[in-house]
Amino acid sequence: MDNSLPPADELVLVDRELAQLDARRTQLLTRRAWLIRALYPPVAAAAQPWAGSGVAAPPWPKGGPVADSTPRSAQNVLLTLGGTLLTIAAVAFTLVSWGSMGIGGRAAVLLVVTSAALAAPVALLRKGLVSTAESVGALGLVLMVLDAYALHRVALAGTDGLGYTAVASAVLAGAWTAYGSALPRLRIPRPVAVVAAQLPLPLGVLAAGGGPTAFAWAALVTVAADAAVALWTRPAAVRITAVTGATALGAWSLLTGAWLSLTSPWSGAPLLLAIAALTLYVAWRRPPLAAAASSLAGLSAVAALGGLLRAAVPSAWEVPGYVLCGLVLAAVWRVGTPAATDAAGEAGPVSLPRGIRLGLAGAGAGVLALGALWALPPAAVGLLGPVGRTTEVWSGEHAERALTTYPATAALVLLVAALALAVVPRLWARCGAFAAVWSLLTALPVSLDLPYAPTLALQLLTTAAALALAVRPGPLLRGVRRSQAQDAPAGQPSGPAVPPLPGPGTPWGTWAPRRPQPRATVVEPRTALGWCAYTGGLASAVSAVALALDVRGATFASLGVLLALFTGVAVLGAGARRVLSTCAAVLAATGLVLAVASAAGFEDHWTALALLLVPAATAALAARTRTGPVALATEISGASVGLLALGLAASRPAFLALALALGGVIAAATAVRPERRAFASWTAAVLFLLATWVRLAVSDVTTPEAYTLPVTLPALAVGFLRRRRDPEAASWTAYGPGLAATLLPSLVAAWVDPDWVRPLLLGVAALVVTLLGARFRLRALLVLGGTVLALDGLHELAPYVVQAVGALPRWLPPALAGLLLLAVGATYEQRLRDARRLRERLGRMR
Repeated sequence: MDNSLPPADELVLVDRELAQLDARRTQLLTRRAWLIRALYPPVAAAAQPWAGSGVAAPPWPKGGPVADSTPRSAQNVLLTLGGTLLTIAAVAFTLVSWGSMGIGGRAAVLLVVTSAALAAPVALLRKGLVSTAESVGALGLVLMVLDAYALHRVALAGTDGLGYTAVASAVLAGAWTAYGSALPRLRIPRPVAVVAAQLPLPLGVLAAGGGPTAFAWAALVTVAADAAVALWTRPAAVRITAVTGATALGAWSLLTGAWLSLTSPWSGAPLLLAIAALTLYVAWRRPPLAAAASSLAGLSAVAALGGLLRAAVPSAWEVPGYVLCGLVLAAVWRVGTPAATDAAGEAGPVSLPRGIRLGLAGAGAGVLALGALWALPPAAVGLLGPVGRTTEVWSGEHAERALTTYPATAALVLLVAALALAVVPRLWARCGAFAAVWSLLTALPVSLDLPYAPTLALQLLTTAAALALAVRPGPLLRGVRRSQAQDAPAGQPSGPAVPPLPGPGTPWGTWAPRRPQPRATVVEPRTALGWCAYTGGLASAVSAVALALDVRGATFASLGVLLALFTGVAVLGAGARRVLSTCAAVLAATGLVLAVASAAGFEDHWTALALLLVPAATAALAARTRTGPVALATEISGASVGLLALGLAASRPAFLALALALGGVIAAATAVRPERRAFASWTAAVLFLLATWVRLAVSDVTTPEAYTLPVTLPALAVGFLRRRRDPEAASWTAYGPGLAATLLPSLVAAWVDPDWVRPLLLGVAALVVTLLGARFRLRALLVLGGTVLALDGLHELAPYVVQAVGALPRWLPPALAGLLLLAVGATYEQRLRDARRLRERLGRMR
C-alpha cells in the first residue's frame, strides 16, 4: 500500500527538519568560534611576557593591535611560495642544465630528490604538519613528471612522443592514486591523478593514428571512467575534478557524434547511443541531475536514430524522421507513469523516476518544437503572401508564390505536432494544438500548390472555423483537467485544486497546519482559448481579403462572408471580442460599399456620398442596442467611416457641403437618444455650420456676417433657453460666445471697410445690445456692446482726429497730455471712487 504522506504533511515535516538543521548549525558555529579563540588567541596576549619584566611594552594602539592575517593563512602562503620556488628550480634544473652534468646525471639526482620528496610527507604527517606535507608532496608530484621526461630523454629517446606521454600519464595516474590512497590526509594527489587519467586514451588514439571517431570513443570511455569516479568516490575534490573532465571530454564526444550523424550516420549513431546510455545511467544514479542528464540522453538518442533515418529516406522526409523520434521520446512521459496499485494492494511494475521522464519528455518536446519551427515558413507565406501584393486590384492576375520548392512534408510535421499537443490535458497544450492546426490550414495552399479558388475558399473556411471556436471554445476544452476547465465565477479567476489538510486520523495530524492555503490566480481556460482562436480568425480574415482583391467577384464574396461572420461574433460573442467584431463588421461593410462604388465607376465625391450609408446604418443599429460597449464601438466605427467620406469629398467643395449636411442629419437623428443627446447635438450643429460655410465659400460670399450670423442666432437662442431654465446663469456663459461670434469679426471688417454702411449698421447693432444690457442688467451685453460701439465710433472719428492733429502745432499734443495728467492727479481720489462704483455696478449685473 502507499504510505507516502500528503503534500501538506510532508511540507510541515520538511520545515521542521530544516529548523532542526539550522539550530544544529548555529551550535556548531558557536563551538567553532570557541575553538578558534582557544587555538589562536589574540595577539594582545603575546604582550603579557613584557609585564613584570621591567621592560616597557611596545606601544599598541587603543584596543590592541589588529592582525592583518591569521597564523594559518600566513603559513599557507609561505608553504605555497616555497613549494612553487622549489618546483621552478626543479624544472630549470631538468630542462636547462646544471653545470656540466648530463641528462643521465640529472635524472639520477632527480630520482633521489623525488624519492625524498615523496617520503618526507610520511614523517611530516606523523608530526601533524599537514600543510607542510601537502607542499612537499606537491613538489614530489611535479618531480615525478620531470622524472618521466628525463627517462624519455635518457633511455627512450627514440619512442613516439604522444605514445610515451599516454603511457607516462597512465603510469603517473596510477602511481598518484596509490600514493594518495596510502596517504589519505593529502588532498592533492588524487585530484591530480584524475587529471592525468584524462590523457592516456585520447593521446593513445592519436599516437595510433586514429581519426575523429576513434578519438571521440576514447574520450567517451574516459568520460565513463570519470562518471564512475564521480559516483563512487568520496572526496569532493576528486568528484569535482572528475565532473570537470567528464564535461569537457563529453562535450567533445557529443559534438563529434552530432557531426558524424550528419556526415556518416552509421559511425555517429553508436557513439551517440553510447552517450545516451551513459548519461541516462548518471540520471538514474543521481536524482538531482536526472532532468538535465536524461534530457541530454534523449537529444543524443534522437540525433542517432534521426541520423539513421535521414540516411535512409529522401531529403524531404529528413525533418519528419527527427520529429517522429522526438514524438516517441515525448511519449515516455505517459508510458512511464507510475502504475496504480492493484486490487490486492500490491504495487505495479517499477516505473521511471519523475526526473528521468521529465528530461526525456522535455527533449522530445524540444525536437517537436524545432520541427514545428521548420514547418512554419509555408504558413507565414500563406498568411503574408497576399498582403504584399505585386499585381493591380481586380486585375485577375495572381502573384507568384514564394517557397515553391519547400518540402510538402512541412504540413505533415504540423499535423503531428497538433496531434501530439491535443492529447496533453493542459491549457497551454490546447492553445498550441489550435495554433498548429491553424498553421497547417494556412500552409496547405503553399505546400500543395493549390489553385486560386481553393486557396481562397480554404482561407475563408479557416476564418469561419476559428471565429466559431472563439465564440464556442467547448470542443477545445474536451479532456482538459477539470481544475483548469471549470468556469470561474464572474470576477473570480479559476485556480488549481487545493488538496485538503490532513485530519486528526493522519500520522501527522497532531501538528499539521490548519490555516487555508491561497488559491493561485490562473487564466480562465475558456477566455484563453477564445482569444487564441479569435486571433487566428482575424489573421486569416485579413489574408483572405488581401487575396480576394485579385478578382472582383471574389472580393464581393469574401467581404460578404466576413461581414456575416463578424456580425455573428458580435451578436453571439462575449467581452472585448464582441467589440472588436463589431468594428470588423463595420470595416467589412465599408469594404463592400467601396467595392460597389468602384465596380459602378463612381468618382470620389459620389463614393463619399455612398460611404455615408455606413454611419447612417451604424447609427440605426446603435439606436437598437441603446447603450453598452457594442453600441459605442458601432458608432465610433461609423463615425470613422464618415470622416473617410468627408476626406474623399474634399476635392469637390459642393459635394463636401452636401456630405457635411448629411452628416449633420445623422448626428441630429442620434441626438434624439437621451444618452447621446449632448455630444450628438453639438456634433450636428458643428456639421451644419461647416456645411453652411462651405456652401457660402463655394458661392464666393466674402461678407463675414454671412458666416457669423448662422452661429450667433442659434447660440443666442440656446443662451436664452439656458437663462430661462437657470436664472442664476451668468450672461457671459449664455450670451457671450454668440455675441462675440458676430460683433468681433464685424468690427474687424468695419475698420478696414472704406464704406459707411457696415460701420453704421454695426454701430446701431452695438447700441441696441448696449441698451439691452443696461435695461436687463446683463454684463456681457453691456460690455461687448459698449466696447464695440466705442471702437466703431472711434473708427468714424479717426480721420477727423488725424486731420485736426495735423493742423495743430507740434507742441500742443504734449502740452495737452501734460494738462490731462495734472487733472487726473488732482482728482485721483475722486476717480478711484468713480471706478469702484462702476465696478460695483457691473458686479451686480449678470
